[in-house]
Parts: sequence; structure tokens; C-alpha cells
Amino acid sequence: MAIRSILSIPDGKLRQIAEPVTAVDDGVRALAADMLETMYDAPGIGLAAPQIGVLSRVIVLDVAKRQGEDAAPEPMVLVNPVITRVSAETSVYEEGCLSIPEFYEEVTRPACVRVAYLDRDGVAREVEAEGILATCLQHEIDHLDGVLFIDHISRLKRHRITRKFEKAARDETTRRPSQASASRG
Repeated sequence: MAIRSILSIPDGKLRQIAEPVTAVDDGVRALAADMLETMYDAPGIGLAAPQIGVLSRVIVLDVAKRQGEDAAPEPMVLVNPVITRVSAETSVYEEGCLSIPEFYEEVTRPACVRVAYLDRDGVAREVEAEGILATCLQHEIDHLDGVLFIDHISRLKRHRITRKFEKAARDETTRRPSQASASRG
């Protein structure tokens, strides 16, 4: 297992559509293990493969800590997850994202979902979810389609946060060459 780097906006991979996994094999299981380790280290409650630069339809999550600090970990690995049902009822949660650090905003989503997926052994499963689990599943599945949670907020707020991260990326790019030439002395 290894902790991977998490991409931040405006990295273009975050806007790409992930490819379906053709077989749940040792490579996919290793990817999922790395993703869980990365998610726990961040710390976060969910992570999608595109967030670490892998364009495969794999997500991991663990919302147990949201139910209490003493809760035992309950990691989930979902391969090729598909939302098969959503409720008409909605709920609002303050969401954040490991790819958009330190930015949180309330997002309205369906309150309940049913998701079909393959587990880490390639077995077809379904999960019915509500509350934070439903929100987390929707958030991470959005990542597989190049959708970020900021796409669910007002255009003005989305533009403001996107500009902030684009400026930070430009500043980082500008700093890198000068640091390299300074170290050559």
C-alpha cells in the first residue's frame, strides 16, 4: 500500500470521464488499497480514482467516523458504481473535497440512493443509502464523470473558487523555475 498524491483543481484529469474496470483483479485491489490509505491519511471520507490521476471507475469511502470518533472503520470499495435509484426527497449537507482543499459549501442532493457495484472480489452488490453515506456515494460517483461538488453550487461561487485555485496553480508554476535556477547557484 502507498499513499498517492491527490490532484487539485484546476488539474484537467479531474474533469475527465473514468473508464469502466473490465476485471476486478490484483491491480484493482492494489489501487483500492492505495486509495483507502490515501483517503485515511488526507484525512477524508471518500476518494475516487481520478483524484489520484487514475481514470478508472473505482471509489472508496468510509463514513464511520462521521457517526462518532470511537466508531470502527467501515471501508467500502466500489468498482463501476452506478446509481440505479434516487429519491424525490432531497437533503442538504456541507460538502468538501480533497481535490478542493479548505473549501466547503452546502449542496442539495437526493436524500436516498441505491447503487449497484462490484466489490473488491468482483461480486455484484447493491447498497441502499441515506444520510451522509448517500451524499458521499453521489459525490464520489460524480468524480467518475468529471463532475465536482462545486458544479452543484451557484455559478458565482464556483467561479470564485475556481479562480482562486487557478491563481494558486499559476503562482506555483511561476515559483518552480526560479527555485530551480536559485538552487543551481
